Amino acid sequence: MSTIQRKSIRQRIHKRIRRKVSGTPARPRLAVYFSNQHVYVQLIDDTVGRTIVSASSMDKAFEGHASNVTTAQKVGKLIAERALEAKVTDAVFDRGGHLYHGKVKALADAAREAGLKF
Repeated sequence: MSTIQRKSIRQRIHKRIRRKVSGTPARPRLAVYFSNQHVYVQLIDDTVGRTIVSASSMDKAFEGHASNVTTAQKVGKLIAERALEAKVTDAVFDRGGHLYHGKVKALADAAREAGLKF
């Protein structure tokens, strides 16, 4: 018997989400990805396939931070600030196949508190 990998399950869920969620110029997709070490977030316009704004824990302000809840909160606040600078106020949230709790919820709440609507 083979075991089902967590990564393949997450990718299958993400494909199912992406069938329903798509970013437009008015409401770009807020895509979230977590690696073992970093947190990555992008605002993507799927009509042209272009990243409008991005933020990650690899930025200079996050030196020495791990992929945890506090880092996710900081990255969420940073992406909201950069989105507002780019005149983007509304977005569609793409949780990337992850469950909506923990790091994902912390990032989303921080982005909402900083002014991004979704």
